[in-house]
Amino acid sequence: MYKKPVIIAEIGCNHKGDMHIAKEMIATAALFCKADIVKFQKRNNRELLTEEQYNAPHPDPANSYGITYGEHREFLEFSIEEHKQLIEWCKEYNIGYSTSVWDLTSAKSITALNPKMIKIPSACNTHWEMLEWLCDNYLGEIHVSLGMTTKEEEGRIVDLFISKSRSQDLVIYSCTSGYPVPFSDICLLEISRLKQLYENKVKAIGFSGHHLGIAVDIAAYTLGASIIERHYTLDRTWKGTDHAASLEPDGVRRLVRDLNAVHKALQSKREEILPIEQIQRDKLKYRKH
Repeated sequence: MYKKPVIIAEIGCNHKGDMHIAKEMIATAALFCKADIVKFQKRNNRELLTEEQYNAPHPDPANSYGITYGEHREFLEFSIEEHKQLIEWCKEYNIGYSTSVWDLTSAKSITALNPKMIKIPSACNTHWEMLEWLCDNYLGEIHVSLGMTTKEEEGRIVDLFISKSRSQDLVIYSCTSGYPVPFSDICLLEISRLKQLYENKVKAIGFSGHHLGIAVDIAAYTLGASIIERHYTLDRTWKGTDHAASLEPDGVRRLVRDLNAVHKALQSKREEILPIEQIQRDKLKYRKH
């Protein structure tokens, strides 16, 4: 009944705009953590931000890589040529590549690279023009996070994919948008609600977590989220707003280990007395009548 868990290590912009760090993160996620997929981001900042937003100072100057918010975002942005290189490194280390797209231009650019999956972040899941374009032009899986999304918007997203005959390629994620999210705001039972409403309409239910630790992810998987996505960094003390809500390599490694262990354990008995029990039964079982 339970699919083998898929673990996505979201690099996002935790590479600090450095391709050497990005390569190290890919290699570490693949070889040490044993994750299934790494995920980056692609943004066209001039399209995504207003002129005022682009030229405004970063709201947290200590975490900024530029004088303005626009400069900060440009510093962290990889070009399409660099994304091609990221794909090659993912192939080299035998780990899946994926990217969140934040605008239509980025969606078109990443689609041209033909990845197996594209992610829509919570912030952009009501960008209807982009969703429709992807349904019509991109043939891979489309993963959509549902953070800060009303139930009406959520239903409209699923209905759009059904109307486009693409719901078989849609993965929806339970998510609370916050960095980090306190346990009381994770609301894990949303997974059960999504499963009840949409399990037979979409390809899979996922969980995108921005919390601390890894215990919650085990519960998310048990509740029915077969894809677990967590932010990932090499050092939680690095400059940037996402590092504090990310797992370091050993955290991702333990997450993968524990999820795979739970997957093996989540089954019913194949027979009344298992072979491992028969040995103990012969030795220990009370027989006096």
